[in-house]
Amino acid sequence: MTPTRRSPPTERVVQLLDFLVAMRGERFGLSELARNLGISKPTCLGMVTELTAGGYLVCDPVSKRYGLGPALVAAGRLARGDFAAADIARPHLDELSARYHTTCTASAVVGEQIMVLQRTGPARSVEAIKVGQVYPFAPPVGLMYVLWGSDSELDRWLRKRPTLPVELDSARLRRVVAECRERGYLVESLTSVGMRLHSLLAGVAAYDLPAEVRELVGEVVSSLGERVYLGAELAARKKHPVSVIAAPTFDADGNQELVLTLYVGDSITGAEIARRGAALVRVADTITAKSTNHTPVSTDSQHLRQNEDRGDHSGR
Repeated sequence: MTPTRRSPPTERVVQLLDFLVAMRGERFGLSELARNLGISKPTCLGMVTELTAGGYLVCDPVSKRYGLGPALVAAGRLARGDFAAADIARPHLDELSARYHTTCTASAVVGEQIMVLQRTGPARSVEAIKVGQVYPFAPPVGLMYVLWGSDSELDRWLRKRPTLPVELDSARLRRVVAECRERGYLVESLTSVGMRLHSLLAGVAAYDLPAEVRELVGEVVSSLGERVYLGAELAARKKHPVSVIAAPTFDADGNQELVLTLYVGDSITGAEIARRGAALVRVADTITAKSTNHTPVSTDSQHLRQNEDRGDHSGR
């Protein structure tokens, strides 16, 4: 795939809209907007004039202050129809966040990027994560977004031009795919360096990094699948450093739709990992059922619940 070049003028428009969304309905004058966005008043004037003409902004005729316009409402309603499952997910993720005192998210592949659609939990927890945040959808980022889909989708993702140089351990990747599909969730461990790298990639076109920087950073990223725990590596009584636990929801056609993530950021036992994984799968099944108006038949999830009820963590 040939990477697209970024457009600074378009980035400034996005920055302007993001700023007004973050301000939750507050209106600003031209000088205030230019100052907050770090751009010149003439540049800002051109942007707000066009956006106002298109209905994406409104300008109070008396105060000359700008705010979000009705065109965004119409666009938002159409977009919500495509991501209804994310709205359904919100209260269930809230419950998980309250139970484990952590951040939970719902995200999906939108176009050629991964986008965060919902975020719940403590305001200061995992501060880098926000709704609307995007990440590149190409190796090494994005395995969990094709993990529970078809083999052809996984192969298409693997054929994408990597955002960073990575190694492919085919044998381990096959085991990771098989095990995660069987148990219904993924457990990922990231080092502090890996977590910082993930944050740095947020919203960054890694293709635009200088080649030598991409190669150097790529050395920090382990081979595909190496950051995902295999079942045999999760001893029930031993503590394991865990970054996130992730599980999928599905659409009416049985295709993977959302990825739900429960952030851990600590070392917990294999038994606790299994409990949280099972809880996340239950939430994912509930969201799938509500968004598709039918109860999913998930033998893997039933197996997980049986294991959880029995306290059975054999081999872990």
